Amino acid sequence: MPIRNNIDNFRDELTSQGCALIAVSKTQPIEKIQEAYEAGQRIFGENKTQEMKAKYESTLHRDIQWHMIGHLQRNKVKYIAPFVSLIHSVDSARLLEEINRQGEKLGRVIPCLIQIYIAHEETKFGFDETEFLEFLKSDELTKMKFIAIEGLMGMATFTGNHQQVRAEFRQLKTFFETLKAIELPPTVRMKELSMGMSGDYKIAMEEGSTMVRIGTAIFGERNHNAL
Repeated sequence: MPIRNNIDNFRDELTSQGCALIAVSKTQPIEKIQEAYEAGQRIFGENKTQEMKAKYESTLHRDIQWHMIGHLQRNKVKYIAPFVSLIHSVDSARLLEEINRQGEKLGRVIPCLIQIYIAHEETKFGFDETEFLEFLKSDELTKMKFIAIEGLMGMATFTGNHQQVRAEFRQLKTFFETLKAIELPPTVRMKELSMGMSGDYKIAMEEGSTMVRIGTAIFGERNHNAL
């Protein structure tokens, strides 16, 4: 069973480094998620709200932790707010406000990571460091009682230049440590640092990632006909 073997291998490698495995199941069918579940995997990452919602509703396993790892539009938050375990990709104050609004409607605090822009690519999203430091001091953040910021997320430039990727991850880790050393609002703590995917997770792990997002290296090529 290759999925089981892949998960076992990743788990052995990551656990020794204190790093959690997020199995990126986007475009993968329920059958493959079930196979991963039977191998002991409980954290799955999706990048589309409606696909995540459909999979949540299609599985009987309520102990699965569903992580939103893709770019999240404000008008789609309502679809995942009732059950999402962690939103990695909070890239603006307006998005965080909407997550808080949906959390208030449901009476649940929704855990989030703040996406920091570290890549040299215009297609990536996120706060820059100065912007987020200012946001931490803002009254609008103080008013948000239904979000819990658990840490940071970043995506490195898609490049074969490993030195550049390492430098970008190191930059994010340095900012993470800077934030840990200052007084933060009650709803903010620096516990998780989500960085690294199938192609660069080893570098990310070496640079201090606590969560890596692995898809094709577990499941194989994406199934574009899936939910």
